[in-house]
Amino acid sequence: MNQDNDQRFGAVLARGVLASDPDLSDERVEEYLRDHPDFFMPRADLLQAMTPPARWSGSTVVDMQRYMVESLRGEIAGLRDCANEVIETSRANLATQARTHAAVLALVAAPDIDTVVRAVADDLPILLDVDVALLSIEPGPGVEPMIGGIGRLRTGDVDRFLGVGRDVSLYREMVDDGTVFGEGAGLVRSAALTRVRCGDDGPVGILAFGSRRDGAFHPGQGTELLRFLSRVVEACLCRLQPTTT
Repeated sequence: MNQDNDQRFGAVLARGVLASDPDLSDERVEEYLRDHPDFFMPRADLLQAMTPPARWSGSTVVDMQRYMVESLRGEIAGLRDCANEVIETSRANLATQARTHAAVLALVAAPDIDTVVRAVADDLPILLDVDVALLSIEPGPGVEPMIGGIGRLRTGDVDRFLGVGRDVSLYREMVDDGTVFGEGAGLVRSAALTRVRCGDDGPVGILAFGSRRDGAFHPGQGTELLRFLSRVVEACLCRLQPTTT
């Protein structure tokens, strides 16, 4: 066979259209494959689609070889699905990390507490793809000088919403009367709440993120980036809090 015929045979086999070409016989296909034993090496998906011959025939005989081949095909398909899932999860994680990094940069660039509060309320929803973000503080020493734009909580609200000793709580379904999300409470269907400490002796608060999508947050999600973001907000509050003389 010349090179043109080789390419023609290869194209026909790869497309699986042997039956539509009357010039190709079974014998010619067999001849081509014998001359090109490596034909299926770069075409593993095509080889997997082939039907292997049975070693035995008859209604009373079970062909274990064929059974094993079919089983392996199923395992390969399962592994392929798992690999695709891992790839998609990795991409989602990288995107979340990039969003978090952008949010941190917006916070650390703030020159004062008012700018930090505006960054939380205005910039973080866009950067983190949520609908509402709000920082709220319980009453305590040192909170009044920086109360502008920060939500007001009652004493004990942080433990009530997050749980005693817990730093993060994820709500698949969030019902808020305005205590956590203020005027944005009506939009929120699921939420992520993180504890914020305003210094060693200062009050505690909540950094809250809400989504209008049911199940956008749920208890099975990782919380490392949320914890990191709340620590950044804490550092900004401590650094920028006005000192009294």
